[in-house]
Amino acid sequence: MKRQVLIIHGGTTFSNYEKYIDYLKNKIADIDKLQYRIDWKDSISEDLGNKYQVLVPRMPNSTNSRYEEWKTWFEKIIPLCKNGVILVGHSLGGIFLAKYLSKNNFPKKIKAVYLIAAPYEDLEFEELADFSLPNSLSKFNNQVDNIFLIQSKDDIVVPVDHVYMYNNELSNSNVVLFEGKAHFKQEHFPELVKLIKSL
Repeated sequence: MKRQVLIIHGGTTFSNYEKYIDYLKNKIADIDKLQYRIDWKDSISEDLGNKYQVLVPRMPNSTNSRYEEWKTWFEKIIPLCKNGVILVGHSLGGIFLAKYLSKNNFPKKIKAVYLIAAPYEDLEFEELADFSLPNSLSKFNNQVDNIFLIQSKDDIVVPVDHVYMYNNELSNSNVVLFEGKAHFKQEHFPELVKLIKSL
């Protein structure tokens, strides 16, 4: 039987619609960012091989994300998950998983959770709005024995100290630090593949 890996991608969020419109008005269109490019979420299925089934749902409205919308869609996906699922959250997807698992009982056995460049609190240039974490992450910690907190020391989006904030709250967590990975936008992520295969 194939091991499932469910990946929740990142996004941006704003506390109100006016801030979202202001962001769009001030955002600079960049030709490089307008061209389709592969990142590790596209290539990881092939990199993991045929012993894994990789699910990468498109979360709703990722440019102006709302926690309740993501929660609603995520709960449609949960019945498709098998016991032993591996959950991976990148950036906003990471804090989404941390919040969801801190507030809800996941109905299937989780093999591991990987939070990659996940913000813990508001960022210098971005607020987390309704994705903000609850006061306690104990329900998350109690549901998952293997939590991996992955961060690059040179990430200018999510500062490296956020990984230690998670680590202080999650006794079942292990910090995995990298140099030179920034916000993990590379085409392949062999280190993550190796971590998943080592479980």
